[in-house]
Formats: sequence, C-alpha cells, structure tokens
Amino acid sequence: MCRAYTRGAEVSRPFGEVVDEARALVDAGAIELTLLGQNVNAWQGEDDKGRAIELDGLIRVLDTIPGLRRIRYTTSHPRDMDDELIASHRDLGALMPYLHLPVQAGSDRILDAMNRHHTAADYLRLVERIRAARPDIALSGDFIVGFPGETAAEFEATMRLVEDVGYAQAYSFKYSARPGTPAADAADQVAEAEKSDRLARLQELLTRQQRAFNTACAGRVVDVLMEREGRKSGQIAGRSPYLQAVQIEAPADLIGTIVPVEIVSAGPNSLNGRLAGAGTGGHA
Repeated sequence: MCRAYTRGAEVSRPFGEVVDEARALVDAGAIELTLLGQNVNAWQGEDDKGRAIELDGLIRVLDTIPGLRRIRYTTSHPRDMDDELIASHRDLGALMPYLHLPVQAGSDRILDAMNRHHTAADYLRLVERIRAARPDIALSGDFIVGFPGETAAEFEATMRLVEDVGYAQAYSFKYSARPGTPAADAADQVAEAEKSDRLARLQELLTRQQRAFNTACAGRVVDVLMEREGRKSGQIAGRSPYLQAVQIEAPADLIGTIVPVEIVSAGPNSLNGRLAGAGTGGHA
C-alpha cells in the first residue's frame, strides 16, 4: 500500500494580521467572514499579549468585533478538531452551525495510505462529540473512491460511514493520479470503470442525504444572508446558516442584510422561501 504526500509544511498567518483584516472588512460593511486554510483548524499563533492561541481562541476574538454576525471556517482536518474548538460551536452564536469535515474514506487501511492520521472510528467518535455540543450542526465532507488498492469491501466501508454520519452536503471524486506522488506509480490501480461505478453509487447516497436534509428545513424559519439578485425578476438569493442557497421574492435593498425566511419548498441544491412575518416562529 502506498502513501500519498502532496503538500509542504503548514504555515499560520499571524494573529494580528488576521484580526486587523477582519476589523477592516467589517468596517467596510462585511457581516460574515470565512477563515480559509488548507487545514485551517491547525492554525496557531500568539495573541496581542504574546500568549499561545489556536483557532478556537482566534474565533472567540473575532466574535467580539461589533457588527460581525457570522463566522465560518474551512477546510478542517479531523485530527485537529479539539475540545476547545468544539466548545466554540457550543458557545458562539456567530459561529455558523455548518462544518466541513473531510474524511475521504471509510477504510482504515486506505486512510493510512492517504496519510490521514485518523481511523474511521476516530472520525465517528468526533462526529458524536461535535453533535453533542451543537445538535443542530450540519456536516459536509470530502470523499475519494478508487484510491490505489481499494477493494470492494473497503469501498463498502466508505458507504457504511456515510450512512452512519448523514451529510447535509458532500464532495466526492474518483481518484486521479498526481504526478510525483507515490500513489501515482502504484501497481494496484483500480480500473476506471470500477471507479466510475463506485462514484455513482456514493453520489446517489450523498444526494439522497442532501435532499433529506433540505426537505427537513421546509416549514422552518431560518436567518438568511441575502447576497445577490436572483435568476428571476424580483427575486433575491442568499445563504442559510447551513450554507444552503435560498431564493425569495423581496426587494433588492435587502441584499447585504440578514433576514428571517420561512422555507416553503426544497430542491436537491437549494431552498425556496418567503420573508417571515409576525408569528412565524423563531430563527435558526
């Protein structure tokens, strides 16, 4: 079994630079910020008093910025999802209840070959801890099928993991060789037709889960950050706390604001709603 290495050492942007940019963006009118990194929850640095700080601490500082209503971060690695970061999801209303937490595969042997440093059981226990802290959290993930040496039984382990977790959204791909990685030269490549079949099965399951999550939102009132004009005249579109696309009929001057929306119908990739009136219920 081959290991796949594709990236160099992790580098964290200084705390002060991140906070200063966040404040400048909010001063310019931003009400939602996303912290981006290849493995963002491994971020670490020193705060303005010289104390060691990690991602949870950085998020708690950002949460104090007046006018900042929403905070997100992506992409995460399961090994760096610690108790303090999980507690941030419990404690901070601005930290959105949506977490992209890639696992890639459900087979421990394949995970080891991918150099993932966690097992399927580790991942499932982590999901339990996160949901215990924030029961309404929606999870998304990444999956690769047909990694060199992946057997039919190992692919079925991925399918079982997906069933066990239940994703609101996910990204899935066939393995493709990256020049210069050990996996690219492995002798036990999975046949292209088999990779395509596995991907189709996985995507069918993930699509069913996403549709079920969206359908469960119908009848709820959620706060939506309106971002742009919609495809139809008189329509505007935005994002729910769970990062779903939402369309409503409303004036364009609501773009850039967060409004309560009653979800009236759900498709596989988006939600349709209307501005919530008095007595429609609480916000998500």
